[in-house]
Amino acid sequence: MANDNPKPNVSLELFIALSRATQWVNAHADRDIRSNGLNRTEFGVLELLYHRGPQPLQQIGEKVLMSSGNITYVVDKLEKKDLVRRRASTEDRRLIFADLTDQGKQFVENVFPGHQAVIEQAVDGLSSEEKQLASKLLKKLGKFAQEHYK
Repeated sequence: MANDNPKPNVSLELFIALSRATQWVNAHADRDIRSNGLNRTEFGVLELLYHRGPQPLQQIGEKVLMSSGNITYVVDKLEKKDLVRRRASTEDRRLIFADLTDQGKQFVENVFPGHQAVIEQAVDGLSSEEKQLASKLLKKLGKFAQEHYK
């Protein structure tokens, strides 16, 4: 006879809750990003360059969780919008950096405060202390999953 009340699998419940929370928080962020004429990867590249300065194209992908093949495409699109420029390294001409243009820097400075507010509103279901705890636990979970990925 089948058990009508099976014991819940807490790992599966965590995975589902984490996936749904991520989906909805991303929905808020993506809507805001699209309202500024960009997609998530374009915005991620701009944000990276703004906060970390010029970056080698080869390293951008790993920092914004994007394949290296897509980097060229995304940087091309951002160059056409005059938000990013490429420049060769002075030490190694094989190394190409992406850097914000003045227009790109101004764009990020104009839209980032509103974007941050959208994210803050999307996660406002938790208190400040709960956000800190959730962040700490999710970092621990992510690190463990990364270290044990084969």
